[in-house]
Amino acid sequence: MTKFLGGTEELVSLLEKELPTLGLKKENCIEMSWIESAVWWDSFPNGAHPEALLGRKLNSAKFLKRKSDYVKTPISKDGLEWIWKKMIELRQTSMAFNPNDGRMNKISANATAFPHRQGNLFKIEYSVNWEEPGISAEKNFTIQIRRLHSYMTPFVSKNPRRAFLNYRDLDIGINHHDNNSSTKNGRFMVLSTSITTSTDW
Repeated sequence: MTKFLGGTEELVSLLEKELPTLGLKKENCIEMSWIESAVWWDSFPNGAHPEALLGRKLNSAKFLKRKSDYVKTPISKDGLEWIWKKMIELRQTSMAFNPNDGRMNKISANATAFPHRQGNLFKIEYSVNWEEPGISAEKNFTIQIRRLHSYMTPFVSKNPRRAFLNYRDLDIGINHHDNNSSTKNGRFMVLSTSITTSTDW
């Protein structure tokens, strides 16, 4: 699944030119407004009213962990097939590819604060969700997403390995929000075996 900011006809025409082997047809697409897409991505059925987003269950608990990477060189077909096999073994984890190249390269760094620009083909969001409370469930699911993140090491940015700051991945580190916080603490690196991870400001 993916989201294209534009009309169906524009998308089909574009992919016929740029990626004809995909064979995308108009009937493969669902056209909707941006707010309708936000409702749809939150797992509500197609056509649900946006007010559905306000119906939060305050006493319910859902648990999740997110991690991220940036990809600078294309991943081969063999590489992708190897990744899919590893994900099937893990069972519960998922990945989303978010393109950061193209249009972002044309927007000045002074126009909007976003550090991940030219040179990054796309961002990977690793995700895992669970509903069972308790330390055992937390350990099981966080181990899975950390393994997937580790498997992806050969395919992603290196020296440093970049991450998307807003995911608040506690494996990278935390800010203490006290007198000990500093830009030096915010821009830190974790060296674990041969893997380097950092926030990239």
